[in-house]
Amino acid sequence: MPKMIVSIDGVVIKEVPLTKDRTSLGRRPYNDIVIDNLAVSGEHAVFQMSGNEVYLEDLNSTNGTYVNGKAIKKQLLQDTDTVEIGKYKIKYVNEAALAGVEKTMLIKSGSAERAFPAGVAAPLVFPGAASATGDATPSAAIKVLSGAAAGCEVALVKVVTTIGKPGVAVAAITRRPQGFVVAHVEGADPPSLNGAPIGAEAVMLKNGDMLELAGTKMQFVQH
Repeated sequence: MPKMIVSIDGVVIKEVPLTKDRTSLGRRPYNDIVIDNLAVSGEHAVFQMSGNEVYLEDLNSTNGTYVNGKAIKKQLLQDTDTVEIGKYKIKYVNEAALAGVEKTMLIKSGSAERAFPAGVAAPLVFPGAASATGDATPSAAIKVLSGAAAGCEVALVKVVTTIGKPGVAVAAITRRPQGFVVAHVEGADPPSLNGAPIGAEAVMLKNGDMLELAGTKMQFVQH
């Protein structure tokens, strides 16, 4: 169950589990999370839960709402994010999201983002998603060979699928009429294809190609 840990000057003053779809935060006593401080607006912000995801939205507060030092209007919270309101720090903890999940290795396909579950015996496949060509059957996939997500397989069903660790190393696999290509997107440490570094220029992939990105080994599998 996700929860918010409220502290000031390093001292935890309360822990509030997020059990409702909408949890309000503010200075007025009717809020679910009450912080009686003049820096906090009467109705300051709201946490909105959708499945296992929690969004934080600022309610046009006087002093603003910050996540990890940056002012936000509405943002999806990640585990261990720190919400700052005045002198108060509110740490977001989502233990359910951590259970069996390798957080650092992400595959993003279109607008959907999934973290590879760790220790999954069977390959992870996303069935039923229409591809860019209209074919409901994926024609290729990325299989993870090392790390906590070893054995997972993700179908390449969208036009562009990004893989890697945000802020460290990210590559993009693009579906084209003639096949799939891979290119380096961000990060100082470029990915490698069959042992050779990949640049910004897209490189065509073929069945069995070995990719390595941010220390994780993967294989491109053509179906």
